[in-house]
Amino acid sequence: MATSESPHETLVQYIQKSEFESLLEAGELFVMDCTATWCGPCMMVAPLMDKLAEEYKDQAKVVKLDVGDGENQSVAKKYDIRSIPAVMFFNKGKLSEIVVGVVPYEIFTTALNKIL
Repeated sequence: MATSESPHETLVQYIQKSEFESLLEAGELFVMDCTATWCGPCMMVAPLMDKLAEEYKDQAKVVKLDVGDGENQSVAKKYDIRSIPAVMFFNKGKLSEIVVGVVPYEIFTTALNKIL
């Protein structure tokens, strides 16, 4: 019987393009991991996103967008995402920073702290 405290569950939910647009409209502070199920480096970033979601749960929302499928590819195109993983930082409906590739955790916290 799994609980929400299970270490195998992730705090980071997958969203779709429509939910992304709602977050933008709401002007929320959020971090979006552009990923794909077939992307090896994306899997390396996933635990870092879980850690970010846990450490900043009261300050920022962390979500994932699978840009490997049709509907969500337009989001990647709009923001000129050419390689993944690409982690995007949004505040008040505006893109503040994009971190591309597998990077140390501190790079993500630095980018997030800039907009907190």
